[in-house]
Amino acid sequence: MTSPSNKRALVAARSPVQGLPRRQLSFIPVFAQSVAAVAPSGGAAVVPALVISTAGGGGALAAFVCAAVVILLVSACLRPMAQRMASVGGIYSYTARGLGPTAAVPTGWSAIVGYATVGMAGLLAVGTYLSHIAVTSGLARGTPTGAIVAVTVVAATVATLVMIRGIRISAWITLLVECVSIGLVGALLILLLVTSTSSGAPVAAAMSWDGNAQSMALSVVVAVSAFVGFESSTTLSGEARQPFLTVPRVIRWTPVAAGALYLIAVPVQAIALADTPEAVRESATPLVTLLVSEGSTGLSAILDLGIAASFFACTLASVNALVRVLFCMGREGVAPAGLGHTHPRFQTPAYAIAASMLVITAVPIVVLLAGVSPDQGLRMFLTLAACGYIGSYVTGCLSAPLLLRRIGESTPAVWVLGVLTTGILLFLVINAVIFAVTDGLVLIAVYAVIMAGAVLYTLTLRRLAPHRLESVGIYDETQRTDLLPTVPFR
Repeated sequence: MTSPSNKRALVAARSPVQGLPRRQLSFIPVFAQSVAAVAPSGGAAVVPALVISTAGGGGALAAFVCAAVVILLVSACLRPMAQRMASVGGIYSYTARGLGPTAAVPTGWSAIVGYATVGMAGLLAVGTYLSHIAVTSGLARGTPTGAIVAVTVVAATVATLVMIRGIRISAWITLLVECVSIGLVGALLILLLVTSTSSGAPVAAAMSWDGNAQSMALSVVVAVSAFVGFESSTTLSGEARQPFLTVPRVIRWTPVAAGALYLIAVPVQAIALADTPEAVRESATPLVTLLVSEGSTGLSAILDLGIAASFFACTLASVNALVRVLFCMGREGVAPAGLGHTHPRFQTPAYAIAASMLVITAVPIVVLLAGVSPDQGLRMFLTLAACGYIGSYVTGCLSAPLLLRRIGESTPAVWVLGVLTTGILLFLVINAVIFAVTDGLVLIAVYAVIMAGAVLYTLTLRRLAPHRLESVGIYDETQRTDLLPTVPFR
């Protein structure tokens, strides 16, 4: 008598992620998800000035070029996995199939930190920049905490309702808002360039170099933070119409599109801020402060609106990615089972959305009420987000050659790419840690504590509930409805 085969069926009778809408999103909404998660217009208005202040215009330009190269290397590592897996959990699920579940769960936690803290920063930015319009227009003398909290709650409520209503409407709203934001910020950058050069601002400031090798390495780390989130479209693989074609294209071209905008924003801001007072250059939002100092309150209000719109779209995209990671964890049993349920009508992970948004809304409000300024809060959340994203990128890039080896498709080029990219990311992480040691340990300690908790939780599962870890790594498997009804002639 022959024993029954334990081999896994080639065609699944039921998808492990059933409940989410399958094969509905075309290329544009999936592309909008990644672009909005990066928030290029908000990033272009905030991040370049931070890099210029430490590296100069030329140094900032070089830092953004280096950051774009690093992110394109990460993208090249992720694409082969995206071409083979419709992974609702994104890098979390890739790591499970490459490095195994023991590495995947901490990776998932790191990704959750990234997506959640970007969502917090996004809501705080919406409240801050919309409230700032009242200040620049003369309706208020200072930015009251109560106004920021009120706007944050309203923005969070709207975002929650949109995400529960459905991924399709969420994606299209995200696309519309981000397009408007990019148009507003882009137009203001062009206007700044024209007015600055016509008023005699030194064009040479765009090529000036400041600092040393250490500050340059740090500038690259800050510039990399402007690209993180580009991979969030991988969490829509199960819902994309052609996931093995659409998602790899999106994660290839999103860094290119964002990089093009940043490489325009850096020299423009370097020229515009060259002869401004020190108070303007050291402001958390130098462009807004510059416009206000020159009496252009209308333009500063438009810029505030554009930045707020970009960060609102970023919140939608980041939380959409976050809840799909939680959804996978809930289905696998390594998170509360309720997170793996979907709305019976809208087919969205509504329970995960509601739980996530409660936390993402409450934390910024608590931070504000504790006396932390909005600018400090934004820096805190964005720094934690960069730690979370880069941490997940490290294991994701290392997983690529191992996953391809498991399915017999590994090549020397894939190994070289994976090892090289992982080494570069580790160098950036070590450099960031060294900087944190000299500048303060609080944020890096918070991330370290979270990751220590993730490792401890994983080891506990491995000891007490190994069957849960064995189920980690679910994805949208091929079903009978995906196959051709007849065999084609060759």
